Amino acid sequence: MDESKNLQESHPQDNPEAHGKAVIPGNGRPPRLEAAPLAYENPHFLNSPDGRLIRIVAEYIEPLARFRREQIQDTIVFFGSARFRGREEADHALELLENTGSTQAAPSHEQPASEPGSSELQLKRATAAVEMARFYEDARKLAALLTRWSMQLPSSKNRFVVTSGGGPGIMEAANRGAHEAGGKTLGLNIKLPFEQFPNPWITPALNFEFHYFFMRKLWFAYLSKALVVFPGGFGTLDEMFEILTLAQTNKLAKKITVVIYGSQYWKNVFNLETLVNTGAISPKDLELFEFADTPERAFEILKRGLTENYLVPEAQAATLAAQADPASPDSDDDLMAGWSFEDFLNPEQARTRR
Repeated sequence: MDESKNLQESHPQDNPEAHGKAVIPGNGRPPRLEAAPLAYENPHFLNSPDGRLIRIVAEYIEPLARFRREQIQDTIVFFGSARFRGREEADHALELLENTGSTQAAPSHEQPASEPGSSELQLKRATAAVEMARFYEDARKLAALLTRWSMQLPSSKNRFVVTSGGGPGIMEAANRGAHEAGGKTLGLNIKLPFEQFPNPWITPALNFEFHYFFMRKLWFAYLSKALVVFPGGFGTLDEMFEILTLAQTNKLAKKITVVIYGSQYWKNVFNLETLVNTGAISPKDLELFEFADTPERAFEILKRGLTENYLVPEAQAATLAAQADPASPDSDDDLMAGWSFEDFLNPEQARTRR
């Protein structure tokens, strides 16, 4: 018996168990086979290349379900740098660096490639952070102004909800201002190896995490009726010009109000007049957005655009509907009866054109 065991160990190809073959017991029947996992409970499949389509669809359907549950009808999206901090934090970091030379003055959440390499550079960046902190405070104030105004609108659904990329910096400022004003606020986060983590001001039920950039961008565009672009870097430029391109090419079947905040910053970053003068864009394309330099001015532009493009037409349509059918139900619940979720989200306002 020992010799047979040694032979099997020396020659595993002669051992049926070595090949995953069932050892048939004395009754001639193989042992009971365990049930395979359900496909949607199989993490190996779901996280494999073959499961990619399911993961993509999940990043569409799961947010859709939550927007419906939380009664989110439309949004105002804030873009901007993840690296700008509030005034108090920036002042403290500069003071700490000047007094002690501590490297803790640098934001700990930055990309490794951007970490300061010398005390002189640290001081320069800390000084700039104090100057740029005003944009954090302005975004916070503007988000609060918009949220207080939207909460006064006569609707059972949540209108023009302040939305950000969910991370720190300007994103945090937008969510913070909306939270402080007492409203719901949305964060569309993305898994990254640096910088990106949910800020604490997002409404918990509206805290999202995406793997795919393009699905996150879809949700930025799909429900948005307005966009505010604060100073930022590559990500902000990418997001801003993508929305402007969709508007320029008529791929958004809706009117979107775009405010570019901080005119001097952005005019130093790019010269759009050069694009006009060389024929790369039309002079009319400059009408796709407006510049603003104060929260009050930005709020005025946004309020005017949202009122003219949505609130007034909606009120006129409701009046005409009531005149055409005086017996129609008055409550929102009755009006929603039989509607699909696509109707609820006003797809005629949000879909891309074919």
